[in-house]
Amino acid sequence: MARRSTPPGQHRPVLLDEVLKILDPQPGQVVVDCTLGWGGHAAALLERVGPTGLLIGLDLDSSNLPRVKERLEAVGNAFRLHHANFAGLDGILGGAPGADMVVADLGMSSMQVDDPARGFSYARDGALDMRIDQTRGRSAAQVLATIPEEDLRQALLDLGDEPAAPRVARAILNAREETPIVRTAQLARIIQEAIGEPQWRLHPKPGTWKTHPAARTFQALRLLVNREMGNLGNLLRVLPWCLRGGGRAALISFHSGEDRLVKSAFRDGLRGGIYEVTSKDPIRPAFSERQANPRSRSAKLRWARLAAR
Repeated sequence: MARRSTPPGQHRPVLLDEVLKILDPQPGQVVVDCTLGWGGHAAALLERVGPTGLLIGLDLDSSNLPRVKERLEAVGNAFRLHHANFAGLDGILGGAPGADMVVADLGMSSMQVDDPARGFSYARDGALDMRIDQTRGRSAAQVLATIPEEDLRQALLDLGDEPAAPRVARAILNAREETPIVRTAQLARIIQEAIGEPQWRLHPKPGTWKTHPAARTFQALRLLVNREMGNLGNLLRVLPWCLRGGGRAALISFHSGEDRLVKSAFRDGLRGGIYEVTSKDPIRPAFSERQANPRSRSAKLRWARLAAR
């Protein structure tokens, strides 16, 4: 079957070939995409389940749904889209194990990072928002305005793996006493000065690259604002009851804490007889994919197959 092309200006979905190989979608099956984004994984899966199959798609960002709808309509097979949090997947499926396979590409999409108005990027100035669902919840600016120093320090350690967490947390609290922190460039500058890298460069010398000093803090704030670890934990809890016997799940993570949660849940499910087999090691993007899409560098794919019911 011919592979659908990626729309202009978009990267190919992360680990697409590996996801398709693991899930092995067949005509007539029901597939759930928990994180639609631009619909790259969804379109490929929908094409393979054919006119007798069904794709159920979820996205916490409602602005993605019209674009995905148009893309999936071009495939021509049956699908249903929901503006929903994957933590409630069992409710979307009506409390019944209705899926033959589930895929989730965790974290934020490239489109969200590249839009300054969303506030995810330390490289693009914009309002410090970071909410994936902009219809609810507190923005990153609102969180930073009230969070206690110890809670911020712990979040930077646990969610950002930031070695300079105490220094960064103190700098943020000192800065907010002077003026509210409401812009991404403002926060990035505070962090750079706290870490001692005000003149950061991506390529300090030819052939090398260096992570931005604010990257870990921005990651931690995004996870905190969107309660991503808690949502993932709930998805992993309900996942076995959303799959039919022998059903398969594939989860792509970009954060060490997310990967640990997935690894632990699959391992415990295997030991408890819930899963028949799980991946022993994470699958990483090939060198060619990392070159074509540098944002895929940290991706890890883990999978599991439910035991027969």
